[in-house]
Amino acid sequence: MPDLLLELFSEEIPARMQRRAAEDLKKLVTDALVERGFLYEGAQAFSTPRRLALTIMGLPVKGQDVREERKGPRVGSPDAAIQGFLKGAGLTSLDQAKIESDPKKGEFYIAVIEKPGRATTDVLAEILPQIIKTFPWPKSMRWGVASREAGSLRWVRPLQSILCTFGPETEDPEVVRFEVDETVSGDVTYGHRFLASGPIRVRRFDDYVPALERAKVVLDADRRKDMILHDAKDLAFAQGLELVEDEGLLEEVAGLVEWPVVLMGSFDDAFLDIPPEVIRTTIRANQKCFVLRDPKTGKLANRFLLTSNLIATDGGKTIIGGNERVVRARLSDAKFFWETDQKVKLEDRLEKLKAIVFHEKLGTQYERVERIAALSKELAPIVGADVTLAERAARLAKADLVTEMVGEFPELQGLMGRYYATLQGENPSVAAAIEEHYKPLGPSDRVPTDPVSVSVALADKIDTLVGFWAIDEKPTGSKDPYALRRAALGVIRLVLENNIKLPLISLLAKPFARDAKDVLFEEFLQIKKLVEAIEDSAFASLVSHPALPDIEAIFRQRQLGNAESLARIMYMRALDLLSFFADRLKVYLRDQGARHDLIDAVFSLEGQDDLLMIVRRVEALGRFLDTEDGANLLAGYRRAANILRIEEKKDGRAYNEAPDLQIVNDQGQIEEKALAVVLHGAKEEARKAVESEDFEGAMRALSRLRQPVDAFFDKVTVNAEDAGLRANRLRLLNSIREATRTVADFSRIEG
Repeated sequence: MPDLLLELFSEEIPARMQRRAAEDLKKLVTDALVERGFLYEGAQAFSTPRRLALTIMGLPVKGQDVREERKGPRVGSPDAAIQGFLKGAGLTSLDQAKIESDPKKGEFYIAVIEKPGRATTDVLAEILPQIIKTFPWPKSMRWGVASREAGSLRWVRPLQSILCTFGPETEDPEVVRFEVDETVSGDVTYGHRFLASGPIRVRRFDDYVPALERAKVVLDADRRKDMILHDAKDLAFAQGLELVEDEGLLEEVAGLVEWPVVLMGSFDDAFLDIPPEVIRTTIRANQKCFVLRDPKTGKLANRFLLTSNLIATDGGKTIIGGNERVVRARLSDAKFFWETDQKVKLEDRLEKLKAIVFHEKLGTQYERVERIAALSKELAPIVGADVTLAERAARLAKADLVTEMVGEFPELQGLMGRYYATLQGENPSVAAAIEEHYKPLGPSDRVPTDPVSVSVALADKIDTLVGFWAIDEKPTGSKDPYALRRAALGVIRLVLENNIKLPLISLLAKPFARDAKDVLFEEFLQIKKLVEAIEDSAFASLVSHPALPDIEAIFRQRQLGNAESLARIMYMRALDLLSFFADRLKVYLRDQGARHDLIDAVFSLEGQDDLLMIVRRVEALGRFLDTEDGANLLAGYRRAANILRIEEKKDGRAYNEAPDLQIVNDQGQIEEKALAVVLHGAKEEARKAVESEDFEGAMRALSRLRQPVDAFFDKVTVNAEDAGLRANRLRLLNSIREATRTVADFSRIEG
């Protein structure tokens, strides 16, 4: 079957856009073909700094023929209906239609419409110009005379040529003819900007790739990455050094060259006095170069590796020399920043934070530091940190934002603060916390373990979340401009990986109240108690609980004014933030392999705001259900719940009362009596175990129900003729349901 080759050749495409653009091109073209009924065997997309390329294998020569029968009006219908039918079906007279009989409705005209499949080249010529004109570049431009016209082509950089061929392997393919703003498609491409000259005529993908190779262009970005990495390691090894690998930089550099040539440069040993992270950041950010280290000491060497896009006639000496001059100048700046910053202590920089606005509605960085310090003091005893050290670390945590080094390289925030804090003699835990309070920055980033670092990291993230929730700036859909999902995940990982008990309702109440006004805190806590008295809400659905509107009534009854109304709003937002934490925790647990139904079963219980306890309960529940006792108890629970649901619906009432033990003793069967006794003991034992956070013990208590529940359903008829006995047995079934709710909502468990 024929194959398609498409190349869009332009000026240099920014490296960060190339891979996504190649995938977008593949998806847009293949989706458009499939939508029109053109299936294919495979597709591959490629990118270099100056081209996007796509090959689609196994396309048909033309689309499938279509045969459609369209039902028309009844025979003898008015002429207007007949003419409308003929026009819609593309017929010139009724002689071209056939007549079919319907036993109930009579005879009808039927138009048989046959459409031959369109040639693939025609379809491609139709869809490709539109795809090119509407291509989703993050940034694009117009150029030349055509740019004056509205609707002219926009491309990431000026588009210079389009190559598009289609045909089978055994024949010369044909050019798919189309035009995009005076750029006409053809079968010509171009090689390396400096190492090749003249156009290259191409037939199909199989000769396109080797033709580019001869013209010093490596089409596959992954192959360019492999070449750079292999040559870099070889050059480093030859000097007794090793490469400091950097996947992000490797990806970027592979998008800057079509024919990679790796060269080694050097810089003055004196610059090695600068922190290694600064050297690496300077060389990486400014020159897109890799750094090397001595494998014996683990320290950076005064060497770097650059990737050229040329095979230089002088072996690269001129290129190396030019890069060395730039690196020397950049490192000189970094050395100056490093030495200048050390002249001013971190605490002496705090006043400058008053000039940095964190957010127009949340104040300056100085005000934020005050909030983080206050919260760190409260968190310190909970996480086992020294209160004085936690507050000190929080106050210095943002001071490096006004240093020369961080001003030049913002990505070094925190790290430079640690260096400067160490140099000025701060406690090691304080210095570490200044760097680590930003962590974890993502799902693969490490989590701090030093208690001081943990307290400041939690305070920083909670302040961010509370602040943006307080001003109603929450993530919406895929948009999360303030990285609030990452902050919530950071809190979750800090708590879970450090085994910290952290009741969120109590923790979040004070920051939200403080935002409302400090003087309202006592009033706020009273409101909180009132709300808790009227609500029986699951952690995962706090915000939507029907009891929450009653808060309005509380405020009316108490005749509270505007300030207190603000406190009420803050509390509502705190509940909303708790719901957000619930969603993030669910995502985190699912990523860790936990069953989603077990997570829901635990979340649906009221008062679940301790992240660590939630996770331990989910884990214990999973282990219990994997046992024979757990599986059988779940089956017994479902049988009880099903009977209750049916009978409660039939009777129009709930059987929520405790069973009458006198009726059980007087009229009950042996199995019924045994279940009542075990239920009371197991429920109480499970409740106490949960209160003491012994979830395994709670599961063991529930496991005692397995045998008496099985025996009850085996020997006892629930729907007894005696109405009182029947009602009491239904209440006994409800007790089974209530006993299991001490650990989880079994109705949410699947399987």
